[in-house]
Amino acid sequence: MKGEYDYIILGAGSAGCVLANRLSENGEHSVLAVEAGPMDNKLLIHIPAGVHSAYKDPSINWNYESEKEPDLEQRPIELPRGKVLGGSSSINSMVYMRGHPKDYDRWNDQLGLGGWRYADCLPYFRAGETSERGENKWRGGSGPLGVARAKLDNPLFDAFLEAGESSGQGRSDDLNGHRPEGLARLDSTIRDGRRCSAAVAHLKPALARSNLELVTHTLVEQLLLENRRAVGVRVRHRGTTQKVRARREVIVSCGAIKSPQLLMLSGIGPAGELERHGIAVQHEMPGVGQNLQDHLKIHCTWKCAQPITYDRVSRPWNQLGIGLRWLTTRHGFGASNIWEAGGLIRGNDHVDYPNLQYHFAPISAHYEGRKIKLSQGFTLQVDQLRPVSRGHIALISANPAARPAVHFNYLSEAFDLRELCEGYEKINELISQPAFDALRGERRDPAPDVNSGAQIENWIRTTASTDFHPSCSCRMGSDDNAVVDAELKVHGLEGLRVVDASVMPDIVSGNLNAPTQMIAARAADFILGKKPKPAEFASFHFQHETSG
Repeated sequence: MKGEYDYIILGAGSAGCVLANRLSENGEHSVLAVEAGPMDNKLLIHIPAGVHSAYKDPSINWNYESEKEPDLEQRPIELPRGKVLGGSSSINSMVYMRGHPKDYDRWNDQLGLGGWRYADCLPYFRAGETSERGENKWRGGSGPLGVARAKLDNPLFDAFLEAGESSGQGRSDDLNGHRPEGLARLDSTIRDGRRCSAAVAHLKPALARSNLELVTHTLVEQLLLENRRAVGVRVRHRGTTQKVRARREVIVSCGAIKSPQLLMLSGIGPAGELERHGIAVQHEMPGVGQNLQDHLKIHCTWKCAQPITYDRVSRPWNQLGIGLRWLTTRHGFGASNIWEAGGLIRGNDHVDYPNLQYHFAPISAHYEGRKIKLSQGFTLQVDQLRPVSRGHIALISANPAARPAVHFNYLSEAFDLRELCEGYEKINELISQPAFDALRGERRDPAPDVNSGAQIENWIRTTASTDFHPSCSCRMGSDDNAVVDAELKVHGLEGLRVVDASVMPDIVSGNLNAPTQMIAARAADFILGKKPKPAEFASFHFQHETSG
């Protein structure tokens, strides 16, 4: 590393990769991207069907756990986070979902974040992707991120979609398009049969530029502040500590867990929390680490009455054939992320737009340690999309190498448990449809004798887990508890922004990888002083109304 750059980007994950590409593309600015993990050289990262092994691999994972969750029977919740080039986009399940248009309109209209309507975000979503669906008012056709349509052919997927129609839960041909509600075959960040992570899409093509440098295996220890301005960072690289200065800006893109931890380690955060660990308060910000949100999920499994599920892929000779086909053609089961169907649905008639999300797979799986065990059956999981419960990130120590303390406070609000119970009812309504009659075997999870309301609530408390969407812990806003403004600048400091899922004021109603990349693309224009892309007002069909 040189001693000084125009921009220093901390974290080469979903946001950092986008920023590194965009900030270096005109050749005028020197850019350093710092990543704590290794390069993404492991083959299983790039084989879509290897996803379950990738996010259990301790060499590319921060291996976080939450603190014991009081309302989940004191269970710590496992929280994989990518520690590798591409961050969590290199270990996630690759589902491409933007969230509902009304999420962003709520940010703009109700939370006072002007410029964050869906119409303002849509041109960045479109510019960021090349969709196999082709370019239209909703989808992009020439962006760096490859987005593939689901391809596996299985009767269970057909039954799932048919049940959506017969149950009244709805059906859509594109949840990121004209109809963002109902059941659908999902898109995934896959290109030519390979995972298209943020690193593959954005960073690696840019690394040939002489003005962009990347360092891996480098832990950021502290932001350097002078006269209320971020002027650089202290990092540990190859066993030694080094200071690197930023002429223009330092951009924190370490994710919703690490970004607030780094701010607090640097003396930016709640004064009481910093003083408790002997950290000098450089800039008191009570909102750092607060407002933590996530999607809590439950999953149900059934045996399948016909031998059509994918448990057979666990047999060694089948794995060999799948691997050889993928290596030679990039097709077949190896090119699938498995979760190829899902949906956005309403758990009741009182919500304005879908508050529950399905992910469906023609397979039943559980982990024994780090080994995945497959069995004959199918799985339907449901997420609560807009929880009321709020958590926070705290420090365990002032040691930068220590893990942070993650308190989600799942189900601390009774409202959230009610919505997950409604989600369970919707799952059973769907699977009981005639389309599943010839396929539905005995329910495995929850056990067949778990049926009463109290039993279901207890089952949720003892089995619910994260869908890996931590966010909102350095939120945008203009009030005293907001961390960044609408252009993602840290309030009260110069030369410092936070750009990742932590800046969401409220969690979006869907998976977070696509929104995080969109946020980063918008941030690049803010940083470079570019005029934002013109708003695009596409029309949408909702279940109870048509809106433009």
